[in-house]
Amino acid sequence: MRQKHTLKNLGVALISSAGFCLGNMNVALAQTASETASEAPNNAPDSFSKLAARLMPSVVNISTRQTMSTGGGVGGFGEGSPLEEFNEFFNRDDDGLKRVSSLGSGFIIDVEGFVVTNNHVIEAADEIDVVLSDGTILEAELVGRDAATDLALLKVKPEVELTSVDLGNSDTALVGDWVVAIGNPFGLGGTVTAGIVSARDRNINAGQYDDFIQTDAAINKGNSGGPLFNLKGEVIGVNTAIYSPSGGGSVGVGFSVPSNLTKQIIQQLKDKGLVERGWLGVRVQGVTQEIAKSYGRNKAEGAIVTHVTDDSPASRSGLKIGDLIYSFNGQDIKETRDLSSVVASAPIGEDVAMNVLRKKKDTEIMVSLDLMEADVGEEEELDFSGGPEFSNLLGVEFSMITDEHRRRFRIPASVEGVMVERVEPGSDAIGKLQKGDVIVEVNFLTVKTPDEALAEAEIVATRGEPVLVQFYRDGDMSFRSINARQNG
Repeated sequence: MRQKHTLKNLGVALISSAGFCLGNMNVALAQTASETASEAPNNAPDSFSKLAARLMPSVVNISTRQTMSTGGGVGGFGEGSPLEEFNEFFNRDDDGLKRVSSLGSGFIIDVEGFVVTNNHVIEAADEIDVVLSDGTILEAELVGRDAATDLALLKVKPEVELTSVDLGNSDTALVGDWVVAIGNPFGLGGTVTAGIVSARDRNINAGQYDDFIQTDAAINKGNSGGPLFNLKGEVIGVNTAIYSPSGGGSVGVGFSVPSNLTKQIIQQLKDKGLVERGWLGVRVQGVTQEIAKSYGRNKAEGAIVTHVTDDSPASRSGLKIGDLIYSFNGQDIKETRDLSSVVASAPIGEDVAMNVLRKKKDTEIMVSLDLMEADVGEEEELDFSGGPEFSNLLGVEFSMITDEHRRRFRIPASVEGVMVERVEPGSDAIGKLQKGDVIVEVNFLTVKTPDEALAEAEIVATRGEPVLVQFYRDGDMSFRSINARQNG
């Protein structure tokens, strides 16, 4: 099951707003603003004015309204009441329903009227309006939205000629490159800020597909859904969140969904109204440097399979617990989130290749992915922390599994191995293993007695390598690499 994260707890805020202000600008001719934007200079520009003038007509304000109950069954003030005039002030009608408005940003990607914004800007809205830079208000239809990447696609019927922008190649955006953000902060409309790409591939624990561009260009509440431009006038990101420890405005740390991911999502929303993702059916954990050595690798990269779902593409392909996936469909897997992203975008129902290390041997496995359903858990990372130095061979006391152990720790009869009775203070196994764990394998070899477990650990330790153990805990298989004592 996919892990859930709360952005507020991390000091990360989504940046829609509840203010309202319309600008007055001339209607631009139908064109692609990116085509007329100036070429990127080699050095910092003297001014962003020409670029901003060309791009601002493509950026829109998103106004939404939602009907909510005020609670308590209290209706509006009746006709003739001396307080009747306050119904409008409180946005309340006779049925006690309240109209709530909010604002965000967006940008036009097609002169036919397609507009990109954030999902959280329009989520649960009853009515959506797109406000052009000249103040023209167009009623918008929701084409589709994707909560996982916080993107949404709207469609308006143009009453005037529109200006569109292109989605550029976000992979070419380098740390230190100049960028320009245009949006609707605090409802002020048409606001231009500039900065640089501060970082790439940011994971802010917003979801399974985190891969944000970080920028110090000032973006605030109300900038949600607005574009982040390079100096060619191409959109390289969709402004989505800010880091705000106090819950206030910009502190120079903003996050944008890369345009390359946006292209994939928006095209599916345009074609199907929803996003279809591939499903492999595994749970995985990351690779530490110690575990990498146990697999014979120099770099801590890849994803280790810790669980294979029954009757899933993974089980049908022969993928096994302990396999280290380092490539999928021709793309390198460096972190567990890479696997989630690549699997999600891989073709469904077609054979694709994944390269794995199985007991230190390279193996290519062909798999045909299923369609991920709404209630199917995505590939999940298990995050583990290391422990301090140890004081003996493993610092773990083992025993045979008894019937009492199976009852107490709910160990199925199908799970065989040796029981962890105690982890000694000071050993490297502290924080990695715990009482009740069942050691199933040591260094890829099945063990059924404490003597077998310790003997295999000693063989590995004499080579100066960490001891890789596979163990069962609470229904899942996991892996740890434990530093053993070198002097016996």
